[in-house]
Order: sequence, then structure tokens, then C-alpha cells
Amino acid sequence: MTSCSARSAISGTARLPVTVNGVTIAHDLISREAQNHPSPKPIDAWRAAARALAVRELLLQEARRLELCPSPIADEKGRRETDDEALIRGLVESEVATPTPDAASCARYYEHNRGRFRSADIFEASHILIAARSDHAKAYAVARERALVLLSRTQADPESFPELARAHSDCPSAASGGNLGLLSGGDTTPEFEVALRGLEPGETTSAPVETQYGFHIIRLERRIAGRVLPFEAVASRIANYLAERSRRLAIAQYIARLAGQANLTGVELPTTGDLRVH
Repeated sequence: MTSCSARSAISGTARLPVTVNGVTIAHDLISREAQNHPSPKPIDAWRAAARALAVRELLLQEARRLELCPSPIADEKGRRETDDEALIRGLVESEVATPTPDAASCARYYEHNRGRFRSADIFEASHILIAARSDHAKAYAVARERALVLLSRTQADPESFPELARAHSDCPSAASGGNLGLLSGGDTTPEFEVALRGLEPGETTSAPVETQYGFHIIRLERRIAGRVLPFEAVASRIANYLAERSRRLAIAQYIARLAGQANLTGVELPTTGDLRVH
């Protein structure tokens, strides 16, 4: 629910009607559209909504000026475009030229961004889990003490780790001596992953690692470093990315040209003189 102060701020900004070449965009329509532009500040959501609707009106006016006819299409789920959506799509398809990236452009992007095409590191790890819930203070403290005792035992005798895991771990991996198999990014909790990445092969965490499941004593068995994927494996992905980036830039430039020729009130749109696209 919008607070009184938020409504006041929006109202103050919206005193000047939003118009595009003399066509007024209703205040209520902008308020409804603002729900699609979440922002910590309601006024920012309202402004984003006003810009979005102004751009839509600008494109529709141009499509009608060019006397385009809507040809709605449906997707594989049977959802059909509205006539306005079809007009805007048709306008973009007929008026906005998008260059297709060539092999040389893709190769240059690959060379300048090799780090983006590196396969993930893979870790083989083992752990001993002492299950605990932080909302049970007494049991949580007891679990922490158990974890500390077990950690000291693994430090004194690293070879005992599998035996201790089988005897004390609350994870199903206890049956395999605590071994979790091969892991990559996102396979564990964030706290577990951070601790794992800080270990060298054969090393055990210096303190129990707390997660939502309890306390973990973690040992890294081995690390398989990721590698940069060959260009051939990512060429199509790069081409698609560059084509989409070119398309967004071309559409933004087209809208900016229309905005520069339009009579707008109550809303600011980038024109070719101040367009910034990244």
C-alpha cells in the first residue's frame, strides 16, 4: 500500500500532464504501470512507468503515421499479441536495422573477455555435520562444543577424519566417511562454499563453519581448476549476445530519434544528443 507521503510525492511530480505530441497519458494508467517498475522510492517507479508508457505511445504514433497494419502472432503457449504489441513489433522490424555480428567481431569479443568463458572450478570435499538449530540456544551451544571437540581430533589425527565422520556426522554422507563427491558453485550453502574455496587440497577448516543446518568441519580432498572454453564452444553464444546487444542499441537510438522530434511534456526521454547505452 502506498503511504500518504509517497502519494504526495507522486502527485507533486505528476502535476504536469504527461503528453506525447498532444496525446495525454492518464495519471491512473501510469500509476498502474508503476507496479511493473519496482523501486525503493515510489516516485522513481512512477517516473519509470511514465517513460515506458511515453515510449509506447511514441512508437504507436509512428506506426500509425506509417500506416502499418497489425499482424498479431501467438507463442507456443497460445498467448496472442494485442494489436498495439503487434504494431510496435512490426515497426521495429521494418524500421530498425540490426547488424549481424561477423566472425571477426565474435573472435575479438572472445579475446577481450576470456574470463567470462571459463568453466567452473570443481571440488571434491568431505565434511562432518553436527546438526543444530540456532533457535534452540542450549542445543545449539552443545552442538558447537561437539563440533569443536571433533575438529581438534581431526587436527590431531587427520587420517581419522573418515572414521569420525562415520561415527558422528549427522549427514547421510557419513556412510561414505563424510565424502560429498564432486561439487561446483551453488551446490552448497554460501557459507560452506566460501569456506571450501579458502582451503588447499588436504586442508581442513580451522573452525567449524556455521550454516542453517548446523556446524560443519570441512576438508577439501582435491580441486579441479576450471579452464577457458575454446572459442568454437562459445562462438554461437557470443554471436547471440552481440546480436541482442546491437538490437537493443539500435532500438534505443531509434526511440531517441523519435523523442528528439516529438513534443513531450511531463516526461523526459533520451534523445540522440544525450543517449547513453551500455
